[in-house]
Amino acid sequence: MTTRPSEPLTTQPSEQAPIDGRRARGMRSRAAVLERSVQLASRYGLEGLTIGELAAELGVHKSNVFALFGSKEELQLATLAAARSIFIDRVIAPASSCEEGLPRLAAIGDTWCAYLLSDVFAGGCFLSAASTEMDGRPGPVRDAVAGVMREWIAVLSTNIEAAIRAGDLREDVHPAAMAFRLNALGMAANWQRQLLDDPAGVEHAHATWHAELKRHWPRGR
Repeated sequence: MTTRPSEPLTTQPSEQAPIDGRRARGMRSRAAVLERSVQLASRYGLEGLTIGELAAELGVHKSNVFALFGSKEELQLATLAAARSIFIDRVIAPASSCEEGLPRLAAIGDTWCAYLLSDVFAGGCFLSAASTEMDGRPGPVRDAVAGVMREWIAVLSTNIEAAIRAGDLREDVHPAAMAFRLNALGMAANWQRQLLDDPAGVEHAHATWHAELKRHWPRGR
């Protein structure tokens, strides 16, 4: 069975029913392996992530990791799902206490930039890197990455639409176009920080995010 993110980006999976000790140990083992796999994949890419290399990194036999995932593709998809959960915890959840619309959009800009500066992943923003790596590689992993990014764009678009309805953004704002611009800021900031080793891009992105919102305030706000 293929492991794919399936719930909205604004939520985490719901609590499961009680499980037996053996399964609980297996889940803990899987979680521990995924903690390492997201770091490896952030540096070497999802295609560079293999069961053999992950086993070597963990100092365990390849069969132990294979028993948890069964194939490279399953490992890749599980790793993506783990990175998605981290993104929710660090970017989406902290902003969710703010009112939907403009307040939440502003908060998301703050939390995303803080996440980009925090070195959560050894190789920078996992989703930014995965988007670039997989955009020309057809298959289930590419589809899963695209699905997560569509969720992210939908979070932005939904809050832009809410801000328009509330009168906090002008009625002529195109939600999809603004979501594109806001997403592009973080993607560019991650590129500048990782490839050029220049964190100033994150500062620029943060300032421009808020300037983009302010630029579309209604007159008299």
